[in-house]
Amino acid sequence: MAVTVNIDLGYEFEVKAKFADVFEVLSDVPESVSHFPKVDKLTDMGDGVYKWEMEKVGTAQVNIQTVYASKYASNKAKGTVTWTPVPGVGNALVGGHWKLKDNKKSTGVELKITGEITLPLPGLMKMVVAPVVESEFEKLVDKYIANLIKRFGGEA
Repeated sequence: MAVTVNIDLGYEFEVKAKFADVFEVLSDVPESVSHFPKVDKLTDMGDGVYKWEMEKVGTAQVNIQTVYASKYASNKAKGTVTWTPVPGVGNALVGGHWKLKDNKKSTGVELKITGEITLPLPGLMKMVVAPVVESEFEKLVDKYIANLIKRFGGEA
């Protein structure tokens, strides 16, 4: 038995840093991920594919760990960094993109994340577990964005 939780998040914000500086950080996966909270391990699997292993959450008896791999591609001319899920690695499929807009003195940033996390729990648990997982994921992404905004000198 398993419970599948869908994630669909979107954010837009503007930072004081120059486009080139923002793109450099976000297109460098290990550098970008270093700002994401509760990542236990990031593994470069080659060919633009990175495996994420999040810290375990829960109690000693019941804990959940999210593990997944995504393939990254960046295009400076378009101001995009995209990632697509790699099936068959871990218990989640995560994709999304960064889209950057050069506003000369600042950079507009759009983040979109979609995902599907499968947890080894009875189906009856979905009503209880899904909101908790969604909320936890959202908190991590909020902290990630706050860390990046700080890295880029604050919001414009």
